[in-house]
Amino acid sequence: MRKNSIKNTRINQEVQRELSSLLLTEVKDPRIAPMTSVSAVEVAPDLKTAKVFISVLGDEETKAGTMKGIKSAAPFLRSQLAKTLNLRNTPELRFVLDDSIEYGIRMTNMIASMQISEEEADESGEEEA
Repeated sequence: MRKNSIKNTRINQEVQRELSSLLLTEVKDPRIAPMTSVSAVEVAPDLKTAKVFISVLGDEETKAGTMKGIKSAAPFLRSQLAKTLNLRNTPELRFVLDDSIEYGIRMTNMIASMQISEEEADESGEEEA
């Protein structure tokens, strides 16, 4: 199975959906922040490993605590995946902190503030003329 095959894409989506559901309903670790989401999953073509991208909204301390909590829950999450997904191999889960959502929000705010300052500059330029 190739990395970008249709089957691999479907498996990635299914693992992401299941992990999101498990984190929301089954994992009761208090270290895991309520604003935690699974932003993407990349399962290896041989189904041995999966890189799980976790997005956490909060400060650095919250992110670190959430990642520790998720890593300690990894065996439980893997066993639940084995029960719900019908895969030949249940992949070993490797969690990676994903800052892309926060980066996108920060860029959107910067663009919005630049547009506001340009509009204010245009308004002040029109008043002078």
